[in-house]
Amino acid sequence: MEVIKRVGEMQEVSLNLKRLEKSIGLVPTMGCLHRGHLSLIEAARRENDIVIMSNFVNPLQFGPKEDLATYPRDPDRDNRLAESAGVNYVFAPSSGEMYPEKYNTYVEVEGPMVEKMCGKSRPGHFSGVTTVVLKLFLITQPDRAYFGQKDAQQAIIVRKMVTDLNVPIKIVTCPIVRDADGLALSSRNIYLSPKERKQALALPKALSAGKDMILKGETDPQSVRQLIIEVLESSPGIRIDYVEVVNGDNLEELQTIKGKVLLAAAIYVGKTRLIDNIDLEV
Repeated sequence: MEVIKRVGEMQEVSLNLKRLEKSIGLVPTMGCLHRGHLSLIEAARRENDIVIMSNFVNPLQFGPKEDLATYPRDPDRDNRLAESAGVNYVFAPSSGEMYPEKYNTYVEVEGPMVEKMCGKSRPGHFSGVTTVVLKLFLITQPDRAYFGQKDAQQAIIVRKMVTDLNVPIKIVTCPIVRDADGLALSSRNIYLSPKERKQALALPKALSAGKDMILKGETDPQSVRQLIIEVLESSPGIRIDYVEVVNGDNLEELQTIKGKVLLAAAIYVGKTRLIDNIDLEV
């Protein structure tokens, strides 16, 4: 495995791989790897000749009061895990390499899918995501890029960007990976105290209650949303950011529960913000 820190070098390697007709799978990460990331790498290995993993904590997607400075970083551990999982190249640029002095170009998807949920809670977040993702695509030249279902809104927005801009890359969304207790794996779980971790289990519990309600025949999205809210509000230590029951393809409002449905929520446990979702076909 090779670690590359320069944009020009990564671009040259990628273009050479394309000339050799090697298929490339890209796994974009911000490091602090867990089993969720490793599942993306495994999927990329199955479907491509070469796997490139980016490891870049992107400052553009953090708000001024968010955890950029304290976001967990352990590049040596990440490299060991990436190599053992079969990554061929790790692209690990500095912020200055990705956004040099006088950098002033941004990519933004507009519309309701960006303005709700995490987009409403974190203004500017998705502009930072789409900007860095498009840059990573241009630098690494992948045939496929792998994103986790836990960040469902992010994957939907990236797919919209790729469609609108005619980017010749397939976006692959991989299932959420959970711990045995049901909590979705996240780099931010490391912030949770043992007590907060137990409190956080209210999030998958509430979403599962909403899913069960749908499977029993409920077709009113507001009734399902209200149940999820009630479960969360009855749980100690939880502050709700949002709860949504929306179309799973485009995040549009549902008049009735039918087709692809996404149950999504974000909460605060102490100072830690956690997101989770369940997608299902009805």
